[in-house]
Amino acid sequence: MEVPLDYAEPDGRRIELTVSRGRATGPTGEQQGALVFNPGGPGASGMWFPLLAGVPEWERIARAYDFVGYAPRGVDRSAPLSCQDPREAVRAPTLSPTHPSPAYKRERVAEARRYAAGCARHAGAALRHYTSLNNARDLDVLRAALGEERLTFMGASYGTYFGALYADLFPSRVRRMVLDAPVDPAREKIWYRSNLEQSLAFEGRWADFRAWVARHHDVFGLGTNPEAVGHHYEEVRARLAVRPAGGRVGPGQLQSAMLAAVYHDDFWEPRARALAAYLRGDEEPLVAQAAPRAELARGAENAAAVYTAIECNDAPWPREFAVWDRDNTALARRAPFETWDNVWMNLPCAFWPAPRQQPLEVRTRRGELPPVLILAAERDAATPYEGARELARRLKGAVLVTEEDAGTHGIGGGANDCVNGHLEEYLLRGVTPVRRASCAPHPEPDPVSLERRGAEPVLRHAV
Repeated sequence: MEVPLDYAEPDGRRIELTVSRGRATGPTGEQQGALVFNPGGPGASGMWFPLLAGVPEWERIARAYDFVGYAPRGVDRSAPLSCQDPREAVRAPTLSPTHPSPAYKRERVAEARRYAAGCARHAGAALRHYTSLNNARDLDVLRAALGEERLTFMGASYGTYFGALYADLFPSRVRRMVLDAPVDPAREKIWYRSNLEQSLAFEGRWADFRAWVARHHDVFGLGTNPEAVGHHYEEVRARLAVRPAGGRVGPGQLQSAMLAAVYHDDFWEPRARALAAYLRGDEEPLVAQAAPRAELARGAENAAAVYTAIECNDAPWPREFAVWDRDNTALARRAPFETWDNVWMNLPCAFWPAPRQQPLEVRTRRGELPPVLILAAERDAATPYEGARELARRLKGAVLVTEEDAGTHGIGGGANDCVNGHLEEYLLRGVTPVRRASCAPHPEPDPVSLERRGAEPVLRHAV
């Protein structure tokens, strides 16, 4: 489909977005139109969504709905955005100091300046139009292109933010909306404060992972308490800094691989097993899980470019590195696991050449929207739980379903039957709990049964 690059000039330059659609599998009498899905990012494509129609957790919903995925503006084949040579996106090995030196900080500041300049050089005047508000407007064009009078939408992670923007901009065009793993929409949080809170929450979920590994010391041999597991992890980091595994996996690649375990507990077993194998002298599992793959370079670079452009365009950011340095030096004393890597990912926004917007104040009045279903895990680190509560307060009449004492990022259609029951009741029949509901956590990973599974899990949602 085509959308305006700039909605202030609807008759000006247009760009094409790619869309995928799988038809509802049930009889005509059961069908309810299109269900549009976005998995987050910014920078993630939902083109794969129709493939979920054959997955057991989604089969009943697929009988009623066409499953529609798409690549948002800038992503994949949808007017793709680039900021650097794709080979730079998989450059390895790299370092990942927990408490970086002044010299290392200067090096990363220079790198962030170059990256921001590269985005401007590649995109030109179009750069300023990659925003969350435009993603919400594009979503309404997609609704119309599908022939839907009102939109049925499910957004995960970042997809919840522009889904909330859509609800604010076009409340009368919402039929049903599921917002899974919500971003806190408070305008003062977008995006600098949001990332500080995320880094702090990552530390808590990293502790959950280490505690689980310690409970399975008989399987992994990495220590009987979280502190011992953390010591072994630091030992691996130190050894990789001196001699990268396979010549490709340094501390930076290890950190990226371990971050997946903070997002989703399906990664707990393979990551723990790779650490244990490495300490026994077998580096192959770690290399298989953490080494960058050249064939994925273009997609990784594109996703990073879209992420950066949208977050930098959406809101003001501190322009002086001294502010970032002050805030994150203090934070890293409490949350060393991911704080500085989160800084380096977002630092180009300090030197961003395009104009920054003021975020929209997301808020709807009671009766403007049909009930919106919000799904959240209580210990989600990528989008901390307070954001779900804040979103529920702002979208009047919204209903919050919480998976208690769990931290998987994105829970709809996952491992929790209680959550999936609420999701089906809402999408198929429009039924929600009165205001809030709680679900017991899904079972923790079982390293014995996971060993038999063999395959690497897939991270479906990202922010």
